[in-house]
Amino acid sequence: MNDTPTHMPAPPSPSSELRAALSQAGLNAGVTDTESETENPVRIAPLSPTDARQLARLIRTGTKRTLKAARALREICEGYRIDLPGLRVKQGRITLGPIRIDDAARLARLLGAVPQITEQPGTDADAGTVRAMLIQAFPQATGGGVLSVSVRENTPDLLDRGSIDARTARRLIRALQF
Repeated sequence: MNDTPTHMPAPPSPSSELRAALSQAGLNAGVTDTESETENPVRIAPLSPTDARQLARLIRTGTKRTLKAARALREICEGYRIDLPGLRVKQGRITLGPIRIDDAARLARLLGAVPQITEQPGTDADAGTVRAMLIQAFPQATGGGVLSVSVRENTPDLLDRGSIDARTARRLIRALQF
């Protein structure tokens, strides 16, 4: 057995990856190489109108399921009067963004969270309590999905929620439908 470490090839540069993907899609686009691609942006040379339309179509096709899940999640939450102003699709994930404490508490209860003992009926829950409720209820409602939730220090009436993938979003939607 050889104990010398095997050398893993370096991953392709971002410009090489983009150039290959565009070529595989049949698009004729120049991609600039830069000396340091971690600091300098990769640039795409001007595209023909036909190639630009095709690239737009490919991007929409590739993100269709995620965009559809984000739209459905927004619609079902609007039906429960839960405001999701920061819901966005970013880098292939659904970023949930900030949520008001009362909306977060309503969402947690819809997901089956049990109010903490310290919470009195008819009183507003504090951010820490609601955060704990969401963290407890989310994985149970989504079958193991994870959601990061943090309390905003400078805006105590808002919680920040992380991002989820489209599959977890669809499981969340199903949980909210029933």
